[in-house]
Amino acid sequence: MTDSTKKGQRQSRLLAELAQQNYLSLETIARRYGVTTQTARRDLIELEELGHLRRMHGGAITINAIPPDELRHRRSHNLGRKEQIAAVAVKEIRDGAAVFLDTGTTCEAIARALVNHRDLRVVTYSLRIAAYLREMTEFVIAIPGGFVRQVDGGVFGDSSIAFLEQFQFDVAVISVSGVDWCGTLSDDDPAEVNIVREAMRNATSKLLAVDSNKFGQRGLVRLGPLTDMDVIVSDHAPPAQFSEQISRSGLRYICVTP
Repeated sequence: MTDSTKKGQRQSRLLAELAQQNYLSLETIARRYGVTTQTARRDLIELEELGHLRRMHGGAITINAIPPDELRHRRSHNLGRKEQIAAVAVKEIRDGAAVFLDTGTTCEAIARALVNHRDLRVVTYSLRIAAYLREMTEFVIAIPGGFVRQVDGGVFGDSSIAFLEQFQFDVAVISVSGVDWCGTLSDDDPAEVNIVREAMRNATSKLLAVDSNKFGQRGLVRLGPLTDMDVIVSDHAPPAQFSEQISRSGLRYICVTP
C-alpha cells in the first residue's frame, strides 16, 4: 500500500469519526492513527482546505453549520412561499435539460415541482433530492460519492469537485443562506460553496431561487456577486438596494406574487 493510499484511508476514517464526535484533538488523532502530531496537523490543514472541517487550537471541529432543529424549522417555515417559488422556477427548465440542483429546503421544493417534467438529467449532492426523484420520476440522476451529512443529507467527498467537472448543465439551480446589501451571495459551508461554484462554471444558465427573508442576510462563506446569476426567482420584488445592479447586469428577476 502506497503512502498516498494510506493517507487517503486515514483521512477518510478521520472524517467519519469527526462526524460522530464533532471535535477531535491533535493528540487523539495522532494516537488513534499512529502518526506524529505534525502529520495529524498536516492532515487537518489539507482537509480544511478541501472544506471538510474547521481547525481550532489543538484540533478540529466538524462542519455542520445548520443545527438539526433549525433545518426542521426551515422545512416547515414559509413552506407555501417556497412552493410558490418552486412552481415558477421549474418553468425555466425545459424537458430533456441537464440540471444541477443545490441542496436545501428551497431546492427540495423545486425537486418536488419537477416531477411533471420529462427526460431530465439531474446532478445533485443532496441525498434527499436524489432519493425523492428516484422514487417519483424516471430521470437520470447522478450524485458524488463521499460522506453523508446527517443533518440534511448533503454528500461531501474529496472527489466532489472532480465529479462536477465532468458535466455540462443547461441550468444550475442555486439557493443561498443570504444576500447581503452589497449584493454578495453567501452560504454557511465552504464545501457547499466550492461545489456550487464548480456547477455554476459548467452551466449555461444560473438560476437563483431565494425567498425574500434571505435579503439582507450574510452567510459565513462568500459565493459571489448577485450579478453572476442569469435569473432570480423570489416571492417579492427586489429590494431597492439591488434595483440598479439588476438593471445594469441585465439579469431577469421574477417575482412570484403580484
